[in-house]
Amino acid sequence: MANLKDNALTLLASGTVNLQNGDGKSTVYTVPAGKKAIVTHVVIRNPTASLADGTDFDIGDGANADTWKQTINLTTLTGATDCIVIQADTAKFTVFDAGDAFGIKDATGATADADATMDVFGYEFDA
Repeated sequence: MANLKDNALTLLASGTVNLQNGDGKSTVYTVPAGKKAIVTHVVIRNPTASLADGTDFDIGDGANADTWKQTINLTTLTGATDCIVIQADTAKFTVFDAGDAFGIKDATGATADADATMDVFGYEFDA
C-alpha cells in the first residue's frame, strides 16, 4: 500500500521567505529523489511587516521561480495575521521533477524588510 503522501493532497513544505524588493529567490520545497510533484496551492501567511508595494512575485522552480504562477500581488498583506491562498491555474499544472527547487522570487517586492511563512501544498508520486 502506498503512503498517504502519495495518495492525498498534503503540506509538502513550509518555510520562511524573504519578500523585500531585491531579496532574490527563497526556496521552500525541493522534490525528493525518485519522486515527481504537483503543487496545487500555496499559502503566504504571517508577514513580519507590511507587503505594501509588493505587486509582482513569481512562484515556481528555476532561477526566476516563474514556472508555476507569475505576477502575484501581495500588497493586501499588511498585518501579522494576514494570509492569502494562491491556487494553480485550472487549465494547466506543472509537474516538477526530482531536484526541482520550488520557491518565490520578487520582481517588485515589498518596500519594507518583510518575511512571511510560505506553505506549499500538493502531492508527490513515484517518478
